[in-house]
Amino acid sequence: MSDMVEAKWNELLAPGGGMRVSESPLHGAFAELIRVAHAEPGLRRFFPWTGMWELHLSRCTEVPYTWDIPYIGILRSDAYYVEGPSRRAPRIIETHSPYEAVAAVLDRLPPHEGPAFTGTADQLAAFESPQEDIPALG
Repeated sequence: MSDMVEAKWNELLAPGGGMRVSESPLHGAFAELIRVAHAEPGLRRFFPWTGMWELHLSRCTEVPYTWDIPYIGILRSDAYYVEGPSRRAPRIIETHSPYEAVAAVLDRLPPHEGPAFTGTADQLAAFESPQEDIPALG
């Protein structure tokens, strides 16, 4: 796990779970989701980011992030949903278990073996695209 990825997970695992609204009834469910997702090595290699009570995972560490991994959100204090990878994709599952939500994401991970790429989604795409052969000089 890269230092940037590990630091972000640690930030989310700290009291408050990365969200600033600790008095919300969603806070406890979100903190549990972060703990469950972090415990899964298959997800821990990705860069986590949050917003709107959703946990997103990116294959890169800087904005703009990748949007090729389904994300998990909170419906209410006792329910989770998995959607994605894009906002236009249909809902995959609704469940009362953060473990089931995490399992649904794991089942839909794109092929990616290494840790999150240090950089943006555009830089990652350039890195992953086949390089044209450059003829040798001379």
